[in-house]
Parts: sequence; structure tokens; C-alpha cells
Amino acid sequence: MFRTALRNVLAHKARLLMTVLAVMLGVAFVSGTLVFTNTISDALQKQSAKGFDHIDVAVTAEWREPEGDKPGEYHELTPAMVDDSAGVPGAARAIGVVQGFTALAGKDGKLVGDGFQSQGGNYWGDDDPRYPLTDGRAPKGADEILIDSETAKRTGYQVGDTVRMSVDGPVLEPVVTGVFTTDDGNVAAGGSLTLFDTATAQRMFGKAGTFDEIAVKAKDGVSEAALQSQLEKALPAGTVSTRTGGELADAQAEMIASSMSGLKQGLLVFAGIALFVGTFIIANTFTMLVAQRTRELALMRAVGASRRQVTRSVLIEAFLVGAVAAVVGLLTGVGIGAGLRSLVGSLGATMPDGPLVVTPGTVGTAFAVGILITMLAAWLPGRRAAKIPPVAAMSSVHAQATTRSLVLRNTLGALFAGAGVAVVLVATTMDASDGQAPMGLGAVLLIIGVFVLTPLLSRPLIAAAAPVLRLFGVSGKLARQNSVRNPRRTAATASALMIGLTLITGMTVVAGSLQKSIDKMASSSIKADYVVSMANGHGLTPDVGRMLREADGVTAVSPMRNAAARIDGETAFLTGVDGAAIGGLTEFPVREGAFEVGGTRIVVDHETAERRGWKAGSGLTIAYEDGKKQKLTVAGVYEGNEMFRGIMLDTATLAPHQSDPDDMLLLVKTSDGASDAAKDSLAKALGANPAIKVQDKQDLSNELAQMFTLILNMVYGLLAMAVLVAVIGVINTLAMSVFERSQEIGMLRAIGLDRQGVKRMVRLESLVISLFGGVLGIGLGVFFGWAAGQLLGARMPTYELVLPWERLTLFLLLAGVVGVLAALWPARRAARLNMLQAIKTE
Repeated sequence: MFRTALRNVLAHKARLLMTVLAVMLGVAFVSGTLVFTNTISDALQKQSAKGFDHIDVAVTAEWREPEGDKPGEYHELTPAMVDDSAGVPGAARAIGVVQGFTALAGKDGKLVGDGFQSQGGNYWGDDDPRYPLTDGRAPKGADEILIDSETAKRTGYQVGDTVRMSVDGPVLEPVVTGVFTTDDGNVAAGGSLTLFDTATAQRMFGKAGTFDEIAVKAKDGVSEAALQSQLEKALPAGTVSTRTGGELADAQAEMIASSMSGLKQGLLVFAGIALFVGTFIIANTFTMLVAQRTRELALMRAVGASRRQVTRSVLIEAFLVGAVAAVVGLLTGVGIGAGLRSLVGSLGATMPDGPLVVTPGTVGTAFAVGILITMLAAWLPGRRAAKIPPVAAMSSVHAQATTRSLVLRNTLGALFAGAGVAVVLVATTMDASDGQAPMGLGAVLLIIGVFVLTPLLSRPLIAAAAPVLRLFGVSGKLARQNSVRNPRRTAATASALMIGLTLITGMTVVAGSLQKSIDKMASSSIKADYVVSMANGHGLTPDVGRMLREADGVTAVSPMRNAAARIDGETAFLTGVDGAAIGGLTEFPVREGAFEVGGTRIVVDHETAERRGWKAGSGLTIAYEDGKKQKLTVAGVYEGNEMFRGIMLDTATLAPHQSDPDDMLLLVKTSDGASDAAKDSLAKALGANPAIKVQDKQDLSNELAQMFTLILNMVYGLLAMAVLVAVIGVINTLAMSVFERSQEIGMLRAIGLDRQGVKRMVRLESLVISLFGGVLGIGLGVFFGWAAGQLLGARMPTYELVLPWERLTLFLLLAGVVGVLAALWPARRAARLNMLQAIKTE
């Protein structure tokens, strides 16, 4: 049976090529994902490990739990603790570390790095072993800084240059006194690192007289564990925690692996989709191959082969096909992994150097996926062929499905589809977090149900195209008949395209609806002309608000200032606003009372009020972060949203209790409204600060739209693999269908159908099948988009379903293009058949 299977594989090389290609693409996607993520993870881990070479033990502050009405906070690491750490017998040195955000502008005035990776720190003394100087000297005072060598290369800054930068708002213009090298992972990834002297860094980052960490280096011959033990004895118990350099490196490696895990899982999901689509193609291919060899298999049964042997021969063929596809897919995947790393680098992301990592797990996964998927898809056709009685098989080339089997199939399909719809509908009535799993289950059940029902659905849907096909005469009529001649084959081919379009359509509907709802939310709740915030999402110093109030044309400014507090022994978060201005800068529907903020009067969003049982007029006692208490009154309950919610009180009431206040954003109104001139005026008033964003409502909308567009484009790119596999499936089906109908095509040519008519027939057949799959995919995608929107709408009152008709039409046209392109080779092959040889074909 093995020799028979091998002979069949070699005899049908051209027919199996497309199947190998479909499996290979899926395997390549999987192995390429594993190679890419393993390579990047390994390089980042090695890079980060270098950053801990100067640390044998790190000392950090412990969290002090809330006591009564006083919020929790971290203990402080003081200079005395640094001295105590340096004084233990096993310590060679101890360095006090200060860290924070620092926005450095390039010579073009734009922020260096991407905001989140633009960091600042302290240079310890005149010779900091963490940051070897390559040029210049250590900084002294607030007007001097050091920059890393990679940033110096990217910006062109040199020692002696004056740069523009910001820490928490105001623009500073220090002089570069030196350039240093670093193994910092943020710098390796494209960020920047700016260093001040220790006293300046402490003042800049609001850490006056304290440190974020103490880095201790052991003397030669002293182990990390011994040094750690000495430090734990020397430092105050319960106020600090210690970790060895090895533990830090392991934790960093674990964090990197965890962050890469999300990317890996996301990419593997799309690889799985491509493989799932490929499964239809494999099953379709083996179904047609088995159907064409029905007499051969019947003869094998007649001479003594058992059902198991026939099934086994088909599975052996699948094993050989899968093994070849796995080998080619693995090699292609290694190339994809290398290409993805180069692509990431070309897009501006700096990745650490390192070799390609091809693990045994990647190799094993490639072979397991390629072989198992192929054998699984081929098992059902092989089993079906083995069940055909030899006499029946010899008398009929194509064994027709019995009425009983079709009834059973349709019944199962209806049950799965009905259950899927029911579960999805139930999920739409649940909370967003609780409804995700049921909705996913319902979606899977519905897709399976529709797939099983596709043969039943193909006849009426394809019949709807009959009036159009009649315009093409005999070719159109034959194309329609061929499309419904074998409903199972048509269903499997169309389903491959349906899966990809379902996902693409669903994502498009959700993204478009979300964008519309966020636009409505911003326009309905923000009356301010501008929103001012930090580029990295950190807080602004109150000085920025004062600068804006003094700017020409500004009529109102209100901060949105976050602060922790305690209410009834529980931690709560407050939002400080300008009570006199906030009413003219925002507009929220008021459910109870009045939107009045000032003195001891506050407003609360409706969810918080319902959870705590507050109403307009309710009194509550707040314990601020400094431990002092104050009784406040709820003046009104407003309808919050995803952008604005919580407890709002006047900053004049809140500020006396804050030691280091900062504003998450500022709402600004100008006398002339939003305009380019007004925006430029505000930017100049802030010193053209690279760290601060000045955005109007349209800018906010565009920023969100850019994010959604980026995500959608990534999804489109990843799902393109599934669509490509579906195209291969259409080509494969048509090519084998042409081979199967060679005699019929020869007869048609003999009675007058010319070559152009044959080509037109095959193209129209492909077009009809592709459009059938497109209609099903778009229909399911819209349903899933609506259902996902129902979940989101529970938390987003402004959510409304938006059907992007232009894109939906484009997707349907794309399905048609897929059909036309997929038919090019099969149509050409059909038209070139020799009619006499084709007529003699059995």
C-alpha cells in the first residue's frame, strides 16, 4: 500500500502542487512567526542582561500599605541608605539611581524617540561605571547634560551644542557636556537617554533627596547572595527589598518573553486562520483525487484490499504531501523570520543584533502542523472512498451523496448554526468582559454551521446569478450548471474565501463603528477648543496651566488633575478641575442635581454614584494623600463616558493636600475658536515644547483614526495570507475540475463551442463561486461586527453601528477579482485541450 501511495503521489505531481503550496504557506507563516519572535526575544534578553553587569544587588523601596484613611505609598530611599549600602563589607560601591521621563528635541524640533522611550537619569559623581564617557565630561548643574551615543548619531548633536528639552512642561536649553555609551534596552529600541548630575535629576523628577533604586556592586570574590544578605542586615527591615543581578536579569528576560508572547500569539492566530482555510483546500483536493480514482480503489478492494488499507493509502499520500510541504514551509519560514526582522528595522524600530534563532520546537511545530493538518484533512475523503462498495464504484465514476447523508448534513448544519446564533445573541446581553468567551464560542459554532450548510445554500444563491449569466449565452448557462453540479466541492472552495472575508468585514465594521462613537463622544463632551497633554501620557507641571492662562487669546483653562484619596477606608481617585471654568469647557448630561464644582461641592459620574449609593445632596468624607480629612457634598450626578468619569472637585480644594501635583491634561478655550493660528500661538506660548501636544477635536479624532487604521492595515496584511490560500484553493478546484471534465469539454468543443467560450465558461464558474463565498463572508462579518458592537455599546453610550458600504462593496469586488485571477490558468488549460484526446479520456 505504501508503494501504491507513493506511485499515486508521483503520478499526480501537478495536481498536488497546489495542495503542497497551500500547506506550505500555512507552515511558513507559523514557523516564520516562531523564528521572528524567538530571534527578537533572544536578542533583547541578551541586550538587557548586559545592562545588569554593573549591578550585583539592587535595593528598592517597599510599598507602605494604607493605614486607616491615609493612602498607601512607597518608603523613601535616602542618601543615608546609599552610604549604609556602600559601607557593608562585601560592597565595592553603591550608586543612588534616579529615573524619569525626559523629552529631547532633535535639530528639527521634533521629539527624539517615541515619547515612552525617551528617558532621563542621573550621572553618579565624576566617573559613573554604568555610562562610560566616549567624549566630554560629567554634567554639573541644571544647564548641563549628557546624551547617549546612539542619540548623538541620530540627531547630530556634539559636545558643546545647546539642545532643547523638557521634563514635565517648561522648555529647558542645557548644553551637552559629554556623550556616553549604554546597554539600555530602550536606547537599543530607538529611544533616548539624557543624564543630569544627581542633585539636578532629583529636582527634575520630583525626587528631592531620595532615589528610585540603589545599585550595589560586590567586591571581587563576594557572591551576590552574600552581598544581598549583608545589605538586608544593614538596611531598615520592612522598608526596602533586595534582588540580585541574576534575579533582575531573569525577571527582565521573563518580562521580554511575556511581551513577545502576546505578539507571537497574535501572529499565530492569523497563521491558524490560514491553516484552517488550507484545510478546506486539502480536503477538497483529496476528495477530487479520490473521486477520480474511484474505479482504481474499487479494483483494489476487489483484489483483496480492506477498507483500512484503502484509507491508509490515502493517509500515506497525505503524509508524504504534508512532509514535503513542512520542509519547504520551514525553510520559507526562516526566510520570513529574517525578512520580518529587516522590515521592522526599515520601519524605524532599532532592534538589537543577533543570529536567527531556529529552535527544535520550531522545527517540530512545522512538521507537526504540516503533516497533521494534511492527514486530518485527507482522512474524511479516504474514509468515504473506502466505504463505497466495489461494484458500485466500478459502475460509476462519481459516487453521488445519498439523500440520507444530505439530510443528516443539513440537519447538523442547521443545529450548529442555530446554536451559534443563539449563543451570540445571549452574549450581546451580557457585560463586555463576561460576554467575550460566549461570543467567541457562538461565532465558532455559527461558522461551522454555515460551512456545513454551504452546499444547501449554494443552489439558491448561485441561482440568483442566473439572469446575469444568461447574458453570456451558452458559456454562462454551463458555468451556472457546473457551479451547482457538485455542491460539496463548491461549498469547500467558497468557504475558504468566506473565512477570510468574515474576519476582514467584522474587523472593519467594529473599527468604523468605534471611530464614529469616539468622535461623537469627543464632540459631545468637550466644548474646549484644545486639549494639551504630554507626548508620552505623563503628567504636566502646573506651570504649563499658568503659562496658558497668560497666553494671548485664551479665555478659559481647566486641568484634569488626578489624585489618590481614601473614602470609607477604600482607595478612590479624584479629578481636580477649575470649578469656575469646567462648565464652559465640557458638557455632560446631568442625571441629578446640578453640574457645580467649587469649595466643598463636587460632581460624580453615574456609575460611581450607583456603586456607592450617592445622590445629589449626599455627604461624604474624603481623606487626602496627606492624611487630612474633609467633608464634601455631591452637587450633581453626571453621565460619564470612557474619556471622562469619576469624582470631580475644585483644584483649589485639592491642591493644598498635594505635595507634587501634576495635570494629566489641560482643556483650553480661546476667543477666536479653533484655528491654525490659535494653535501656533499656544505652541509658541509653551516655548514650542517637543514634549507637549496641542490638539483640537479633529486632531484627537485623527489620532484615534490613525491608530484604528494602523491596526486594520495590520489585520488586512495578516489576513491576506488566508485570502492567498483561498485563491490557491479556487485555482486548485478549477484545475482539477477541468481535468475531471476533460471529456465533457472535448464534446463541447466538438459541437461548436470555441476556445473563447470554454475560457469564458471556466472564468464565469470561478467568478460565481468566489462571489458566493464573498456574499457569505460579508454577511457573517456584518453580523459578527453588529454583535461585537452590542458588547461594546454596554460601556460606550455613544456607540452606534456603522456599515462602511464603500469597503463592503470593495470586499465583494475583491472576491470577484479573486475569482477572475484564479481562473486564468485553469481557463487557459481548458481551452488548449485537444478535443479528440479529451473525448477519448475516461
